[in-house]
Amino acid sequence: MNLAEELALARAVHVLAVVLWIGGVGLVTLVLLPAARARGAAEGLRWFHAVERRFARQARVTTLAAGASGFWMLARMDAWWRYAEPAWWWIHAMTLVWLVFTVMLFVAEPLILDRRLRSLARADPERALRLLLLLHRALLLLSLVTVAGAVAGAHGWSFGG
Repeated sequence: MNLAEELALARAVHVLAVVLWIGGVGLVTLVLLPAARARGAAEGLRWFHAVERRFARQARVTTLAAGASGFWMLARMDAWWRYAEPAWWWIHAMTLVWLVFTVMLFVAEPLILDRRLRSLARADPERALRLLLLLHRALLLLSLVTVAGAVAGAHGWSFGG
């Protein structure tokens, strides 16, 4: 396999991983959390956690696939210099989004957030659900801006040029 074929395969893996990962974040944010709120805060949180656990496994796999394929492409193209160029802001954004989700999924959520959210849910389930929705909305917005910037940037568009 030549370099062009390797990069095409890596891009395909990268895009599929991002579609499943960020698409799942969209589903959670725009469909599942509002459905949970409609059930009432306490019941909605129980239902949401039961459903969301399945997505969390898929999100871990797809974030790892997106990160591995993205960093592999940067290394294979020796494109690390892009981090030094403002026109490649979307590379920084992709890395930031990936890093935020990776830390959330593999460190913060299992070690800190799950316990704190359960505690908050016992004390104030409505507030816990609002907080979850706010966090997911912020992450989805950051992710969608990044995806739009990456697609536009990969096809030659940049601010001011």
